[in-house]
Amino acid sequence: MTQISSYPTLSSSLPNVIVLGRKLTTVARANPAWTAGAAVAVGLMASALINRRATFKAEQDNPPTGRFLSIDGCQLHYVEQGDGNPLVLLHGNGSMIQDFVSSGLTDLAARRYRVVTFDRPGYGHSDRPRSTIWTADAQADLIAKALSRLNISQATVLGHSWGASVAVALALRHPDRVRGLVLASGYYYPEPRADVLPLSSPSIPIIGDVIRLTIAPLLSRLMWPAMLRKIFGPRPVPAKFDGFPKEMAVRPSQIRASAAEAALMMPGAMSHCADYATLKMPVTIVAGAEDRLIDSGEQSSRLHGDIPQSRYRCLAGEGHMIQQTATTSLMDAIDATV
Repeated sequence: MTQISSYPTLSSSLPNVIVLGRKLTTVARANPAWTAGAAVAVGLMASALINRRATFKAEQDNPPTGRFLSIDGCQLHYVEQGDGNPLVLLHGNGSMIQDFVSSGLTDLAARRYRVVTFDRPGYGHSDRPRSTIWTADAQADLIAKALSRLNISQATVLGHSWGASVAVALALRHPDRVRGLVLASGYYYPEPRADVLPLSSPSIPIIGDVIRLTIAPLLSRLMWPAMLRKIFGPRPVPAKFDGFPKEMAVRPSQIRASAAEAALMMPGAMSHCADYATLKMPVTIVAGAEDRLIDSGEQSSRLHGDIPQSRYRCLAGEGHMIQQTATTSLMDAIDATV
């Protein structure tokens, strides 16, 4: 991904906003109906400038740690380490490579495997061309091409949360590429969710762009502690998660990717759920018994029933982020699947 070499500072941009604000205020005095509109316009422009500067700083503070593959117009960032049988790691919605890195899973797995961890399209340092609707199927096709470019004919694939949907799509569409599946905290059946509409709003054209460029990053920062309590609960957030770059996750571009995947979640599950029984490779399903984001009984347990050769590990006392809070258990699941 091309890095921006120069960037206007917030201090140099704010005077222009202030001058524009004064002009709008003058107009507002002549027409009181403009007052609210002027205040909103200035506020949105100021927040857009703040987010723009924060994005630049986040990307400067967290440069790419791996390499890039250019595939069908998409710059795909990946990190590779270790030797042995290939293991592919696919992160969840709103996340990136650093989730697996901060958890310690990549280092643990690299002792025995050739570990390839991808920033899925729109996350971390991978871009997300708007010419493509990045369904789980589209991402699976992209990953299959990436494996071919990396001379990986077959791999064990671990997907967490939304990454599990991509892993399943990869196994359904390119079964010869997948030696085994490890599916962690996934969403596999179209269960209605009240949070889909508000979460997906930043992906709406034009209106969504305004939201993601202005108020969405600010709201995301405010909601960050509550969101962590939900996805990690009932376990506390481990100290090692401090290594996850929050400011990268609240960039407008990543917010758009996350919103689009929230909107695609139910349609994707609907398109795949009738085909799970056709999977023939070893499958290990892992979920937290007290997951507060996804009902493990309605999702993971049901999937186990639909895949005859699958194994299911329901981890007592664990929530959604089992790669962080039950890292060794997830590593055991990988070893049992390879």
